[in-house]
Amino acid sequence: MKRTPSGFRGASRLAALTAMAVVATGLSLPATAMPGSPGFGHDAAAGGFGLPMFGGPGSIEKMLDSVNASAEQRAQIQQIAAAASADMKAQREAGRALRAQLQQWFAQPTSDARAGETLRQQMLAQQDQASKRMMQTVLDVSRVLTLEQRRQLAERAGQRTAMMERHRSERESMGKALP
Repeated sequence: MKRTPSGFRGASRLAALTAMAVVATGLSLPATAMPGSPGFGHDAAAGGFGLPMFGGPGSIEKMLDSVNASAEQRAQIQQIAAAASADMKAQREAGRALRAQLQQWFAQPTSDARAGETLRQQMLAQQDQASKRMMQTVLDVSRVLTLEQRRQLAERAGQRTAMMERHRSERESMGKALP
């Protein structure tokens, strides 16, 4: 092995490893950032409005119970959630297909920058479409609930956000305290 002056070889290796880590992270981020994926929280799934649209069984019922929703409101919101869930399933499948294309592109002998940019734009467009669908769901639900019910949900969402922020801060401070 030939040594290069000023440690350039070590710096090159560090840069290459850093680039690989960034790319690997980039390949995994879209999967966890998509609605309905494991890393996507209930509040985030409905635009941060505290609507558990894609939670487990009974999560919508719990939300509706918490605001004393009427039978008519429950029926309407269940219908909205069912339609959104079906649409989001198609969104998740489209996202998976794009991530598979990205992985194939990344594994090619040479990286075509144009092809990579095209995939990036397609992924952004797909994520934008999913975000628009979720906002439509929130809008539809907001038309069914009363102002007081929406305020109650917004207050709970704020409390949940504050709690999660507090927990994040505690984890960070614990990490700094460790040797």
